[in-house]
Amino acid sequence: MRELVERSFADGRVQADAAVRVGRRVTVNLRESPLTWLKSRGHVDARQYEAGERLRADFETASLGPIVTMRWDASPRGGRGEALDPTLAQIAAKRRFDAATAAVGPGLGDVLWRVVCANEGLAAAEKGLGWPARAGKLVLGLALDRLADHYGLG
Repeated sequence: MRELVERSFADGRVQADAAVRVGRRVTVNLRESPLTWLKSRGHVDARQYEAGERLRADFETASLGPIVTMRWDASPRGGRGEALDPTLAQIAAKRRFDAATAAVGPGLGDVLWRVVCANEGLAAAEKGLGWPARAGKLVLGLALDRLADHYGLG
């Protein structure tokens, strides 16, 4: 799904206010993840992208993100041939997530979590980690390579 908005650049910064007409204008898809953005521009290859998407799927299945409201889904009912209980699926996803982040290592896991799981842009992740500009792309690439090795992606 696409959610497009127009943004204006002024002095190198993106301005959300449409009244600002200084500089150039770009259209931004708010529904696009930072990892998808990096892949579409050739900064992340297909192997790295697949590894990141697997990690994000486990992160979301494990419900590790912030919960805003009460869960209103129906209680699981017993029976034969049914899918895995949601609680057991969460536990299994949490174990896979923990194993993957442990395989990546503590120094690389920070930028991986920020960009892939928390959907922070690369510039915001660099700033949050106190790194110099453009250092995050290199470190994220290394982290995604280790993650792909952990998943056995070739």
